[in-house]
Amino acid sequence: MDTNFEREPGQKKDQNKNIIIIVLVLLVIISGIKLYTDYVDRTKKTEEILLLSTENNELNQRLDSVTFQLNLRIQEIEKLGGDVQALEAVRDQLIAERNSTRQRSSSEIAALNGKITNLNSLIAQKDQEILELRAANQQLFAENQDLKTTQAEIEEEVVQLNMQKQDLQAKVDVASMLKAENITIAAVNSRGKERVETTKDFRNRQIERLKVSFNLADNKVAEKGPRNIYIQVLDGNSQPIFDVAKGSGTFMINGAELFYTVKQDIIFDNTEQELTFYYEKGSAYTSGNHQVKIFVDNYQVGAKSFAVK
Repeated sequence: MDTNFEREPGQKKDQNKNIIIIVLVLLVIISGIKLYTDYVDRTKKTEEILLLSTENNELNQRLDSVTFQLNLRIQEIEKLGGDVQALEAVRDQLIAERNSTRQRSSSEIAALNGKITNLNSLIAQKDQEILELRAANQQLFAENQDLKTTQAEIEEEVVQLNMQKQDLQAKVDVASMLKAENITIAAVNSRGKERVETTKDFRNRQIERLKVSFNLADNKVAEKGPRNIYIQVLDGNSQPIFDVAKGSGTFMINGAELFYTVKQDIIFDNTEQELTFYYEKGSAYTSGNHQVKIFVDNYQVGAKSFAVK
C-alpha cells in the first residue's frame, strides 16, 4: 500500500508536463497559422495596390492622349472660325482629373475609361465638323478673292487719283509761292542820306540804318490774305544779326527755329506791292560780305548780298 501511494504524485506531475507541452504546441501552431494568414492578406493587399497603381498610370496615359487629341481639334476649329467652347470645357475637365493627386478606386477608373471611350466618338464628330468648316472656308476664300480683286482695282484707282491730286497740289503749292523782285539794299547815314549797294563796299560810318526794299512779284495762283515777311541779315560768318529789343525774334522754317532781324505783317493783295524794311544795328558791322535773306511765312523768296569795309 505504501508503494502505490508514492507513485501517484509522480504520475500526476508527468501528466501536467504533458498538458503544458500540448498547450504550447497548440499555441505555436495557432501563432503560425495567424502569421501565415496575415502574410497572405498583406500579399493580397499589396497585389491589389500594385494593380490599382498600374491601372491609374494607364488611365493617366489615356487622359493625356485624349487631351492632346482634343487640343488639336480645338486649334483647328478655332482657326476655321468654329465654336470651341464645349470642347474646351471637356478638355479642362480632363486636365483637372489628370492633375488630381488622389488614388482612384477600381470603379472610378472603370467610369473614366468609359468616358474616354465615349470621347473618341465626339472626336470623330469634330473631325467631320472640321471637314465641313474647311469646305465652307474654301468657298468663302474664293468669294473673297473675287472681292479682293475688285477692291484692289478700286484701291489702285484711288491711289492713282490721290497721287495725281498730290502732284497737282504740289505744283499749285510751288506756283503759289511768292517771289521778291527788285531787291535793293541801301546804307542810310545819320543825315538820312542813302548809299545803294554797288560794286563798292559800304563803310561802317555810312550805315546808321540798313534799308532793304523790294516788291512782291505778280502771282495769280497765290491766295490773297495775311502774310508774315521776315528779313534775316547774316554777317561775314553767316551768323544772323538780331536784337530782340529792336524787334528781332525767331520763326520756324522746315522744322528749324531761325532768328530774323526785322519783320512785317502784311495783307497780300497781288498788286506787286513794294515793301521797305529798316534796321538800326547800334554797333559796327564786321568787315566782309553780308547777306540779306527774305522769307514769307516759312519759305525763302529772295536774297541779296552787300559788303562792308
